Amino acid sequence: MSQSHQQASLPGCPSCEEPLESGDRFCGACGYDLSAVPPPPTVTVTVPAQGVGAPVAAGQVEWPHASGTDSSDLPAPTHRPADLPGVDSGGKPLPLADGAAVRFDGPDAQAAPAPGGPGGSSGDFELAAPDPRAAEHTTAGGSVAGAKVCVACRSGHVDTDGYCENCGHAQPRERDHMEQELDSVAAVSDRGLRHHRNEDAFAVSSTALPDGSPAVVAIVCDGVSSASRPDEASAAAASAANESLLESLPRGTHPQQAMHEAIVAASEAVNSLAQEQGQALEHDQHRHQNAPACTVVGAVMAGGLLVVGWVGDSRVYWVPEDRAHPPARLTEDDSWAAQMVAAGLMNEAEAYADERAHAITGWLGADAYELEPHTASFEPDRSGLVVVCTDGLWNYAEGAAEMAAAVPADAFARPLHGAQVLVGHALDGGGHDNVTVALLPFAAAEPGAGSA
Repeated sequence: MSQSHQQASLPGCPSCEEPLESGDRFCGACGYDLSAVPPPPTVTVTVPAQGVGAPVAAGQVEWPHASGTDSSDLPAPTHRPADLPGVDSGGKPLPLADGAAVRFDGPDAQAAPAPGGPGGSSGDFELAAPDPRAAEHTTAGGSVAGAKVCVACRSGHVDTDGYCENCGHAQPRERDHMEQELDSVAAVSDRGLRHHRNEDAFAVSSTALPDGSPAVVAIVCDGVSSASRPDEASAAAASAANESLLESLPRGTHPQQAMHEAIVAASEAVNSLAQEQGQALEHDQHRHQNAPACTVVGAVMAGGLLVVGWVGDSRVYWVPEDRAHPPARLTEDDSWAAQMVAAGLMNEAEAYADERAHAITGWLGADAYELEPHTASFEPDRSGLVVVCTDGLWNYAEGAAEMAAAVPADAFARPLHGAQVLVGHALDGGGHDNVTVALLPFAAAEPGAGSA
């Protein structure tokens, strides 16, 4: 893959994906005539400086200006529109309408890696055992009390190594299906029906801001299957990002700055896994070719703000509690197709019809040449549900309207049940990938509440 700082303004050759240099008229690898390619559009976004001159309502946190910026050096904006339009940390508008095509993640699919890095976040589909959730963990007649019984043959005992003594079948691991509910946030992760292990991970938590008001955190990570130890990468990233937020938010760090720092911490945690393997750190062509890697996406609700951050193709959706209002997708994928469309090299139909459409162009890992976190901040004017998920879910509900339709009506009041239903939606659709989703109900302040 080309370096992250080149992707937005100078993508690779549209014919062979060879990285381009400024001023190139022809591709040095295949000779493609670049003069026929329209130049990428220029996006100019003017945003107000955050918090400057704005009155602070009683009971709200008076955050300092979010001095930290992303790689674009733009200030971190807060938006107050009716339906949550916004810009990411690079100043690029976030789409509200359905736009991206569904990623093909069938068992026979081969990820199409871009130059120099991993392919999509799913690529090694393996037919696995019958779904362990369909088997009851009960002991057969005459078995020793408390002994585990095989989920496949339902009769053999499971040895200390996790295999059936009767049929030899490997038993489901604890990480194959995980659920957690904490205060007003809940998450569910499942291995799916095709993968041999769960390479997703999540972390949910809550803390208090300096004024005592709550802050709720959800982090979701998707291991890159074509990389080594993707399950360890996602677990390390989710844990590091969560710990970073729990350390910075109580100090009064602005949530958008805290999210940026959390993604950096997650990246460092994943990078350290490659160093543990003794891989060299030199910047050569083949450095960390198979280093552990994952995507990351997170959401923080604090002080009336909703802050999202991401690297990769995991997503955040907004589903209003009042379904009469439109839902929205709040993130934009780091993917080959999104890059081609943004650069004006292809229209959406052409880009998403290409077999490389869902190869990721941003990830955490030692072979990611440059880390470029995306963050966006919103101030919703109505209550709604924040859906944080991997592509194992959105492959079966890609558009914002489709995702909203899959979310049960009572998910705002019962987030764990809602997350369970969404995971079931993906499994019913085929379960071709690991599935992870976290739900955060956002309760908007009543008009006039908290004012002086």
